[in-house]
Amino acid sequence: MHKYFLHLLTLFLFSTPFFGQNVTEIAPPYHIKSVAFFQGNTFTEPFVKLGDSFSIEFDDLYGDEADYYYTITMYNKDWTPVNIAKNEYLQGVDNQRIMNYTNSYNTLQQFSHYKQEFPNKFNSIKKSGNYLITILNDDYEAVFSKKIIIYEEQINAVINIRRARDNNSLNTKQNVEVVLNYGEKVLQNPERNISISILQNNNWQTEINNIKAQYMLGSELIFRYNEETQFWAGNEYYFIDNKNIRASNNSIARVTGGQLYNGFLYTNYPRRRNPYTYFPDLNGKYYIQNIGTNNPSTEADYSWVYFTLDCSDCPLDQNIYVNGMFNNYALIDEYKLEYNTESGLFEKPILLKQGITSYQYTVTDKNLNLLPDQAIDGNFYVTENSYTTIVYYRGNNDRYDRVMGIATNNSEGIRN
Repeated sequence: MHKYFLHLLTLFLFSTPFFGQNVTEIAPPYHIKSVAFFQGNTFTEPFVKLGDSFSIEFDDLYGDEADYYYTITMYNKDWTPVNIAKNEYLQGVDNQRIMNYTNSYNTLQQFSHYKQEFPNKFNSIKKSGNYLITILNDDYEAVFSKKIIIYEEQINAVINIRRARDNNSLNTKQNVEVVLNYGEKVLQNPERNISISILQNNNWQTEINNIKAQYMLGSELIFRYNEETQFWAGNEYYFIDNKNIRASNNSIARVTGGQLYNGFLYTNYPRRRNPYTYFPDLNGKYYIQNIGTNNPSTEADYSWVYFTLDCSDCPLDQNIYVNGMFNNYALIDEYKLEYNTESGLFEKPILLKQGITSYQYTVTDKNLNLLPDQAIDGNFYVTENSYTTIVYYRGNNDRYDRVMGIATNNSEGIRN
C-alpha cells in the first residue's frame, strides 16, 4: 500500500507544473551508461520532427533486468513548467514500464540494454515544444532525465557563423547570425512573440536563449547581434576509436587485459599555447560500434579508458572534466580528472562502450561555474563547431511555446 501511494505522489510531482524553477537534466548514476536518442538504428541529436518516431536507449551495468519506467513532461522555452495539463500535449498516458530490454551477448561486461520507442501504443506527443524524458526505477525514483526538442517545419531559418565583432573577442569567439522567414503565415506580432535559442555542439550548459529579433524586413526576422549571440570558439575535439577493443591505434597508446580491457590514451597536452590545427572531429558526438558484430547495442563491450593530461600550469583549485555527448557534458565526479602528485599529471579512468567517442576538457571553478576563457586547449575563431537554432513562437493567447523550426550549420566556412 505504501508503494502505491508513493507511486501516486510521484505521478503528481512529475506532471504538475507548480515548480517555478528551470528544469535541469539529471545525470545518470554510475551503473547507467550510453544514454542516447536514436531514429531507427542511427544515433540522433535531441531534435525530432513532430510525428516522427524515435527511441531513447541506455545500458544498465547491473545486468539484472531491473524494471524502469518513463515520464514525458513538457516545458516552456526557458525550461520552466508549462501551464497546460498533460492530456493537452500527450495522447494517452505515460509512466509505463519499459518492456523492450535485452541482455548483452558475448561481452566481458554484462549489462541489460533498454530501448523505449515513441510514439507507442500507450502514448504519443501531440504538440511541438521542449520535453524532458525522465527514467524512474521500480521505487518511482528519478534515475536520470534527458531533454529533447519536438519541432515543426513552419518557419524557414538560415544560420551564418561569423567572427566576433569586438576587438577583445575577435580571435576567440564565434558569432551566430540568424534570418527567419515565415512567408505568408499569419502570426501575431512576430517581433515580440518569436524568439530563438542557440546551442553549440548540443551542449545545453552553454545554451543562449530568449533572443528576440533586432528588426523585421517584410516577412523576415533578422538576428544580427554583436555580443548577445557570441560563443567561445574552443578547439577541435579529441577522439577515441576503440571499435576493436583489443588493439592500439593513433588514439590509444596501448591495451592491457584483465577483468575488462584497459585502453591507455596518449597523454594530452594543453593546446592553448600552440597555433590552431584543423582536423575533422565529431563535435562531441559518439557512435557505438564493434567490428565484426551485427548488433552493437548488445554486442559492443565496455572497457576502461585511461585519460591523462599533462598541464603543469593548470590551477589545482579548479575542476577539469572529460565530457561530450557520451556523458551529456555532465560535470560530476565520475568524469573529473584527479591530480597525481607523484606523476604531476591529471588522470582519470572512465568506463566507455566501444565505438568512436569525441571528447573535450572542460574547466570549472569549485562551484561548477564554467570557465571557457581559461580553456585548456584555447579558443580559436576558426574552430569548426556545430550550431543549432531553435525557433519558438507563442501567440498572444497561447499557453505554451511552439517550436516552429530548427536550423543547423557549422563554422567550417566562417566569414569575417
